[in-house]
Amino acid sequence: MVVKIQEIGADALQHYKQISIAFEVKSVFHVELINNGLGGIRLREEEVMPSYIKDYDAYEDGGPEEWPKRFDIRNWGFFLALDQTRPLGGAAVVLNTPGVHILDGRADLAVLWDLRVYPDFRGCRIGTKLFNHAANWSRKRGCKQLKFETQNVNVPACRFYAKQGCQLGEINRYAYAAHPEVGHEVMLVWYLDL
Repeated sequence: MVVKIQEIGADALQHYKQISIAFEVKSVFHVELINNGLGGIRLREEEVMPSYIKDYDAYEDGGPEEWPKRFDIRNWGFFLALDQTRPLGGAAVVLNTPGVHILDGRADLAVLWDLRVYPDFRGCRIGTKLFNHAANWSRKRGCKQLKFETQNVNVPACRFYAKQGCQLGEINRYAYAAHPEVGHEVMLVWYLDL
């Protein structure tokens, strides 16, 4: 299989959104504070019984078709991983966009907003190709870091980012407290120096 990464415009997000981002939660990282945090923090993986499906696109404010309605996407990059013309995965990168608070007001920071691969093609290095493309795209635009958020329920994503050389920079145990359906989740923010 020959995979090519192609930049697309917002008008092609209907193809992008057809790639499922849903995954099965089989385990979670529990946050353990040592000496109330003064002795450090440990992430301990624990199996979830029964497992369940998490789909980021299922949330009311999620999904690629909502991005142009919610944000000024002129500085965003959208990419598809293609085998011939068949989309296998996608990535979205955000630069310098008012109202996107995860950018921390920094012009030298890019955010990997979304990374998805069709379930049948996960584990085939398509995510790695998309990740590297997003990092290079950001570097060419003067960014010094790439930042991305995931949750403690997405253990495969955490392992993937660590394997790419990323470092866990933030753990926010209460980030989703105002959202009961995900209030039990912990925000994990990763960084890659470019």
